[in-house]
Amino acid sequence: MSFWDGLRPGGRAAQFDSGNSASNSIELTRRHPSVSLTKQGAATGNLRVNLSWRMRTSDIEGRSKQGGMLRHPFKLFQPDVVQAHTQGVVNVDLDLGCLYELTDGSKGVVQPLGSFFGDLNIAPYVKLSGDDRFGAPSGETIFVNLDHRESIKRLLFFVYIYDQTPAFDRTHAKVTLYPSNGPRVEIELDERAPQARSCAVFALENVKGDLLVRREVRFVYGFQAELDRLYGWGLQWGRGYKTKA
Repeated sequence: MSFWDGLRPGGRAAQFDSGNSASNSIELTRRHPSVSLTKQGAATGNLRVNLSWRMRTSDIEGRSKQGGMLRHPFKLFQPDVVQAHTQGVVNVDLDLGCLYELTDGSKGVVQPLGSFFGDLNIAPYVKLSGDDRFGAPSGETIFVNLDHRESIKRLLFFVYIYDQTPAFDRTHAKVTLYPSNGPRVEIELDERAPQARSCAVFALENVKGDLLVRREVRFVYGFQAELDRLYGWGLQWGRGYKTKA
């Protein structure tokens, strides 16, 4: 699915149908892939973008129900939601990043790898709060200063696995947008992609002053360079490493 797919006349009328009034949230799906922050009255202030993940329950069931349930039948009724990325359970380091292009033509990336943490009050107006390597409940968060929205042309938020071990099929990840006003926006990385190492999650685009969020959820086998190629950023990439935690 291309970056521009779905931005067509008549395609926006039903884009809010997936909202959940009980939880005050909008879920972006294949059927309803976009939402306008401007029309929501949420195009100012700081937009908080959070990545969180946990272990898929099927991984736990596969280990616990083979023989163990016969010896300990009451375990069947115990909750089996386990925080992903806790050491000894699953070794996955999911990172949240953002490719940016400003209206003055400048381009770059905000991500933990290489310590490109960005800045909120000066260009690129995108800042990563830190690098979560241990699956904390708070996850990883990137802030976008929408008070400088006129300087932002487009942003592409993505998730990648730092340790290069394909494991998207072993985790349940979700990216949540918290605007300064109105409901939060949720995007589930719910498509199984066992061999993928990166995923373009959503794009934020400034279209004639209208800030549009569009779901992508496009898994790729490579890393940032492949996402760059697919979405036409034109940056130069090299191998990078993190410092030891």
